[in-house]
Amino acid sequence: MAARQAPATGGPGDGPAEQPDRWILVVAAGLLSFVAMLDMNVVNLALTDIAAGLHVSSTTAQWAVLGYQLPLVALLLPAGRWLGQVGARSALLLAVSCFALCSVLAAVAPWAGWLIAARLAQGAFGAVLFVLMPVLAATAVRPQLRGRAMSVPATLGPLGAVTGPVIGGLLLDHVGWRAIFLVKLPVCLVALAIAHRHAPRGGRLRLPDRGSLGDAALIGSAVAAVMLGLTLAPDRPGLLLLALPAAPLVALWLRRPGGRPVTAVLRASGTAGVNGSVLALAAGFAATHYLLAQHLRRDDGISATTTALTMLAFPLGMVLAGRFGGRLADRWGARPTALTGAVVTATGLLLLVPLDSGWTPADISWRLALAGAGMGLNGGPVQALVMSAARTGQLATAGSVVQLSRSLGFALGPALGTSAALVGGSGPTAGRAGLVLATLAATTAVALLALHHRAHRAARTVLPPLPEQAGSTDGASGADSTTRSRA
Repeated sequence: MAARQAPATGGPGDGPAEQPDRWILVVAAGLLSFVAMLDMNVVNLALTDIAAGLHVSSTTAQWAVLGYQLPLVALLLPAGRWLGQVGARSALLLAVSCFALCSVLAAVAPWAGWLIAARLAQGAFGAVLFVLMPVLAATAVRPQLRGRAMSVPATLGPLGAVTGPVIGGLLLDHVGWRAIFLVKLPVCLVALAIAHRHAPRGGRLRLPDRGSLGDAALIGSAVAAVMLGLTLAPDRPGLLLLALPAAPLVALWLRRPGGRPVTAVLRASGTAGVNGSVLALAAGFAATHYLLAQHLRRDDGISATTTALTMLAFPLGMVLAGRFGGRLADRWGARPTALTGAVVTATGLLLLVPLDSGWTPADISWRLALAGAGMGLNGGPVQALVMSAARTGQLATAGSVVQLSRSLGFALGPALGTSAALVGGSGPTAGRAGLVLATLAATTAVALLALHHRAHRAARTVLPPLPEQAGSTDGASGADSTTRSRA
């Protein structure tokens, strides 16, 4: 899709002439990445306040997060397919405008149903933004500068994760929970102004085709079934059966035109286990983040600001370690570095299992920082591991599958953690039960990465050698084969 969205030529009669690099669009992509990561971290912190303010249970309030993540997961791949058929500028203006509007609707929600509906709509437009961010950054500059351009959203995204809880904590203590939905508006308005003035014109909006809508319906129904089953089962165990339709729905999607490329990529590259590890590690992180925030706010009665500063340790460790992950992957190889990161994360989560009401925020912070450092070491190398194992013409699909796996893990994590916590009882005991499950998820990620080398070798013995295509639009070159051998 990146090839379709190349910067526009100068005008009629001009050849594919040199176009100035539009770094201002790279900045817009970075701002959108900042907003997306800030949103995913700040709302978790406010769930206790939302439940009290709207007079609903904590399980219902949790859908302020799940309602955003569900369409985000369901529409991620269909959004990429739709964006290949419309103008990037029109899609960007629509997505940013509606994302901001949904934030306002969430902030003024008079009851829980209104809030959940606003978050569902916001998640749909968020899926478009998630797909547009890397495309916008990659196509705004010359190919030889794309590495630098892609680093801007990659840096501003974690910055949003770091600052989100701090900003959210201050707003919750001094303004109220409604303000956390409005804090994103200034950034959205700046990104909207940049896109309106500088994004290249061309292409118009059109309704998604039936195939994309069918794919979204299948994926969304499968994820919704699992989430409903996990959320409702602790009170009525028989409702866990609601999750059963997910398997046939996913199987049907994989047989459709939208799912077949995913199956082909996983089969050809042997990376099903790696993507499974991404999902498991993201679920472990999301469950831990949700459970600890609830423990500090509800069980220990700690202020939102102190809770935010405590939770800041995880993304801070992730950002600091992430700076070294790429360098270590270049020296050791992507798989050993990703595996080391998963082991460090699992260790940090394991140290959190004995959670006790006598622990101070500092006791929690250093353990969170250790787990975050592991995630930082794992993130970049695991992405490189998947991309280097994919065939030349499958790089875009391989990247989308990783993003889908990570988003699905983020969506399922809080639901899994809540279910385990409710089964575990109340107080610190409930938190420990959820943290045990999060640690098991991280341990599963370690096992899947440890087994990847054997699966990848088996895939290469069955499939023909990768073709060398010097002029590929995916940027594949002879260096890819070196990366594959090291991975």
